[in-house]
Amino acid sequence: METLPFPIADEPEQDAAERGRILFAGETDFLKGVVAMSGLPEADRIEVCFAGRSNVGKSTLINALTGRKALARASNTPGRTQEVNFFTLADSHYLVDLPGYGYANAPLPVVEKWQALLKRYLSGRQNLRRAFVLIDTRHGVKAVDHEIMSLLDSAAVTFQVVLTKADKLRGTALDDILTQVRGQLARHPAAFPEMILTSSEKGEGIATLRATIADLV
Repeated sequence: METLPFPIADEPEQDAAERGRILFAGETDFLKGVVAMSGLPEADRIEVCFAGRSNVGKSTLINALTGRKALARASNTPGRTQEVNFFTLADSHYLVDLPGYGYANAPLPVVEKWQALLKRYLSGRQNLRRAFVLIDTRHGVKAVDHEIMSLLDSAAVTFQVVLTKADKLRGTALDDILTQVRGQLARHPAAFPEMILTSSEKGEGIATLRATIADLV
């Protein structure tokens, strides 16, 4: 049987799931929003970041991971997150919510400013263990996603695709999107060789993503 490239990650084994549960059961708090590299907190713990097009469901996913309904601001207005937002996870991790890229309902100079900050952050954060690039399952990889993936390639930052809103597609429609995403990821050397399929609404894939983050060293 042929093995597909970039398979969907399996549900975690019991021990891994428990490590993820314990990590995310700890205290999670908003630390600060950063608008310049000089404002970054000290790089003294494991850090993971979440990147994605505006309105991909990034804030909703972070809220689902942490079990906090309003930790990250979710909005129907694309581009509301205009800072690099840091959250403390237990005493060991930072979760980082990056500005949405692509279309944003904001003045062009504002968009350009936070896109530049995003690029500088990804290129220069030594304790960043993995970037999670969120892709809307309904739409697949778009041209603007390649821009962030190419930046991660050049910065040698491993990134893993997290497919969001997976409950919106099933059957052959989902298979077609997965085929498209796999083909696009083959162009990027920094892509981690597994994807995570999630639905914040249904809780699908949340334990897998928690376990993945808990096992990063």
